[in-house]
Amino acid sequence: MRFTGYLPDEMLRAVLANADMLAFPSVYEGFGLPVLEAMTAGVPVVCSDRASLPEVAGEAAVFFDPYSVEDIAQKLAEVALNPTLRAELTRKGYENVKRFSWERTARRTLQVYREVLGR
Repeated sequence: MRFTGYLPDEMLRAVLANADMLAFPSVYEGFGLPVLEAMTAGVPVVCSDRASLPEVAGEAAVFFDPYSVEDIAQKLAEVALNPTLRAELTRKGYENVKRFSWERTARRTLQVYREVLGR
């Protein structure tokens, strides 16, 4: 396990290409881009069941209580020791990321602005 802090895009792609899973114990998340980045790279996701993460990850992640060391450890072990589950999470992750795009986000944002401005 390594805690890297911020990584430039090129380094992030290299790290994800060699990752067995993403463990994401966030207790507050505005959106959850790291989860989608991992799924896009084919990395199974094990993450917090808080904030936006269940909505963003959908059925493509294993969730844990970020305040429970026991739950985190159990879920990480469950994914690490089960290649079938990892493959399923990878498959579901590829499907899940199809729900999101920058173009769709920009169009929806513009739509909200127009509604607020009454146009």
